Amino acid sequence: MLKMLKYIKLQFEKYKPNPKKKSDTFPQTHHTHYFFQLPDNIGILSTFILRLFYSGIKVAEEQTRNLKKLQQQGIVVYVTKPKSYFLYLFYYTRFKRDGLPYPQIGFDYKIMIWQPVSRFFKIFFSYIFYIFHNLSLPDPYASGYIRKELMNNRPALLSLVEQKGFHRRFIKAKKDPVQYLIEMQHSIDRPIFLVPQLMFFDKKPGRSLPNIMDIVFGTKENPVKIRRLMIMFKNPGKVFVEISEPVNLKTFLALPENQKKNIEYQTLALRRSLLNQINRHRQSITGPVLKSRLEMKENILTKERLQNFMEHHSKARDIPIQKVQKKASDFLDEIAANYNMIIIKLASGVITWVLNTMFEGVTVDKDGLNRVKTMSHKGPVILIPCHKSHIDYLILSYLLYHNNMPCPHVAAGKNLSFWPLGPLFRSGGAFFIRRTFRGAVLYSKVFAEYIHNLLAEGFNIEFFIEGGRSRTGKLILPKLGLLSILLNAYKNGACEDMIFAPIFIGYDTVLEESSYLHEIEGKEKQPESLVQVIKARKFLKKRYGRIYIQFHEPISLKELLLQYGTPIQDMGSKEFNIFCRNLGHRVINAINSVTVVTPHALVAAALMNCSKKSFSLDHLTSHVETYMNHLLSQKARLADTLLVDHVHTVEHVLDTYVQRKFIERITKDKTPGYDDSLLKVNQSKRPNLEYYKNNCIAFFIPAAITSLAILVKDTFQFSASDLHSDYEFLQYFFKYEFAYDVDKTT
Repeated sequence: MLKMLKYIKLQFEKYKPNPKKKSDTFPQTHHTHYFFQLPDNIGILSTFILRLFYSGIKVAEEQTRNLKKLQQQGIVVYVTKPKSYFLYLFYYTRFKRDGLPYPQIGFDYKIMIWQPVSRFFKIFFSYIFYIFHNLSLPDPYASGYIRKELMNNRPALLSLVEQKGFHRRFIKAKKDPVQYLIEMQHSIDRPIFLVPQLMFFDKKPGRSLPNIMDIVFGTKENPVKIRRLMIMFKNPGKVFVEISEPVNLKTFLALPENQKKNIEYQTLALRRSLLNQINRHRQSITGPVLKSRLEMKENILTKERLQNFMEHHSKARDIPIQKVQKKASDFLDEIAANYNMIIIKLASGVITWVLNTMFEGVTVDKDGLNRVKTMSHKGPVILIPCHKSHIDYLILSYLLYHNNMPCPHVAAGKNLSFWPLGPLFRSGGAFFIRRTFRGAVLYSKVFAEYIHNLLAEGFNIEFFIEGGRSRTGKLILPKLGLLSILLNAYKNGACEDMIFAPIFIGYDTVLEESSYLHEIEGKEKQPESLVQVIKARKFLKKRYGRIYIQFHEPISLKELLLQYGTPIQDMGSKEFNIFCRNLGHRVINAINSVTVVTPHALVAAALMNCSKKSFSLDHLTSHVETYMNHLLSQKARLADTLLVDHVHTVEHVLDTYVQRKFIERITKDKTPGYDDSLLKVNQSKRPNLEYYKNNCIAFFIPAAITSLAILVKDTFQFSASDLHSDYEFLQYFFKYEFAYDVDKTT
């Protein structure tokens, strides 16, 4: 207590007014302490407590890797939607611990408890003497203190929404920090970067009707203190942070729509833009607000567009309108998903077990996935993977769920709606589609309205543009029915933009290999059923190698139409169909371009080019080396094992193929190894090798067609232009086998 009294006395002596000095010099010379600012060091005990309290919250490294670069390029201001001391202290603590630019200035915040004792008294006495000399509170905006600190590279935190924010800015006419930053940017050359930050206490989507917990304890987007503490102590691992795309304030103000406007308009436009970006980012993680199945049906069936169609359909077919409406309602029951987060969470656990049991791991293109996540802020994402196995849609939804994206609504064939998996698939986001709409005019219209509703609500959609699983290993030419429905929905204003994400999903060994070969041999395809599911348990005893997932650069429909030059609303039916077909081929080629060449595919391709009778390992290796060189020249994506040590990887695949009796060793020596052995392809297993060879065939098509064109010339001297006509003919000749590239010419 004695030490405290001495400290207070010293502070009084320090700030004791000097009658010889003018009072107006006080603010500039002494008042540099504020409660909105945290110092570099808040004390060992405070730092320990905060770090321990926030330790469970996840921040992905790829989210923060560019923050240091931003600080080198300009002034960093973090932006949150709600005003929250919980968030301010978290970003200060975590970013400081990780060696990142951490916010020390909190616009319109007052931090008292976590100030060091000495600094608290400095601030307190500083305020007292300022009021004593000036009869007003100190103003860090007017004094230029905040500007000076920002220019000295001290990051800040700005919150856009607070309980009394409107009253403070518009009634009491206090300084708006957003406007202050704009005024500051106008007067300096150095850019100010606004970096939106979001904290998620749960990634479940919100519901249209809040439950009692939401009413009493606040929503999971912005929980009250009690609910927040309960989550932190019960399950802190559920809490994670997302960092949105930084906004360069200098660039924003230079936009034509903002450049000539007054400061008030620019302030409102910037605030609105930041809020929209944060809301879109949040929705890209949790998905749109979930409505009940009944509410969804009501929304679709009462739409004016569908109502008008049903009235016309009733009159044209002479059917009572009530029957038409009943039929439309039944069609929706047949089609619609029944999204359920509990089932999705349970399915996540099951798929984790399956992956660990059946596969050696999953190789994921994280950079590509992050590009898709970023683009998802602009509009609903249309995920279009290739289709090689029934596990495709499970693994993709699983991947998105574990990387903070909502599970998409997945277009599934009606053949998969059998009990009990049908209801489970619906709960996981599957909606069911008939193989053909022929003659089903009302069904077609109801389905189109369902798709329009999904896009308008902001749901991501996944569908397989090949229409079904490839039985040959290569990509099937695009089926354009659902793609056309999606484009029509965009044409009718369902969303501002639509992001197409072509995705490659590949396997070292595909689960359905034997059934595909039976179908190729002419045997009838077995319909999906519960019996097949029970029989599938035998697959769990096997290992199928690795799964490879690769993302192509997302395609913005809005930007694509700008390049095309004609708005989709102005297209006639013929031009629309051409655009749709070209987009379908563009997607197929995009998937082909990011195909991962697996060791099994590479070795299969080399084996199929060897003699049918027998061949040596050296002969096979020479083919492998040739193909490797070609693939590298084409910048094809190779499996990591091929890049690290392709020699031992090829030998491992050969061992696998020998065990599976795809190839045979012809040698009297029974010792392991292939040095003195001759190899032979088992003719009955050639279709198996054909399937895996076709997994990477797309990279060889241009070279193969060029080679054929050269052989046609039958001469040693020719120019590239001499091959064009033959190349074009061959490309046209094989147009039903391989998708043409709309962006390339001969």
